[in-house]
Amino acid sequence: MACFDSCQCLGERGQRSILYSILKNDNQPNQHSQGRARLAVPQQQACSCGSKKKVVLLSPQTTCKAASAALLKTLKFVKNVLCFRELPAEDQLQLVRNSWAQLLVLGMAQDLIDFETMETPELSMLQNILTSGQGRQETAHGRSGQGVSLTDVQGIKMFLNKCWGLDISTKEYAYLKGAILFNPDIAELRCQSYIQALQGEAHQALNEYVQVTHRRDATRFTKLFIALSMLRSINANVVAGLFFKPVIGTVSMNELLLEMFYGK
Repeated sequence: MACFDSCQCLGERGQRSILYSILKNDNQPNQHSQGRARLAVPQQQACSCGSKKKVVLLSPQTTCKAASAALLKTLKFVKNVLCFRELPAEDQLQLVRNSWAQLLVLGMAQDLIDFETMETPELSMLQNILTSGQGRQETAHGRSGQGVSLTDVQGIKMFLNKCWGLDISTKEYAYLKGAILFNPDIAELRCQSYIQALQGEAHQALNEYVQVTHRRDATRFTKLFIALSMLRSINANVVAGLFFKPVIGTVSMNELLLEMFYGK
């Protein structure tokens, strides 16, 4: 594709572009590797009735603030990746819109951001009549009828626990971010072939890094790839509804992303 051929950020022999840029701009020590030990939490099976139950954050102010800070940090990382900056503006926006939620959850795993939820209160028919669907319907943690599926939240928690159990390093997180960011399956990308090459580069770099640093664990790359598959199944609407709707209300995430990414 013309974009792939004309783009100069691959460097010599098509190597070191995303690898060097990602590592250069994400070399801050991981909290996990600084000695803040965390016990691996056994993965929980999704509840069979979880799709019907709705949950909200137990401490929305604290958790939403942490999630917002993690999103800002994530977008800063993305903007500092050389090959991303050299993509057409339209492709940059498409990649950010389609990967922000997964990148955020990955950033939450790296920064050890945990959260707790509670079920949304369900009012009886009599309560609805007496309160006209208002008043008591509002609680300190949200409103009845709001919230996201418990099953979806369990999926996020399972991914976080998977990452913490693997004790992923800073460089491994960086390669995983590259694999998520450069998604060639998005429609209307102008440089689709080039973006596909970047994603393949991230996968290859992760594999090579693991082979060097975890020689005694022949299954580590597979474990990381499974975690990547879990991450790709996380729904952006769920992430927005859980971590940002309590703060931004009806404002769309696209508007928020434009403001945070471009500083508008």
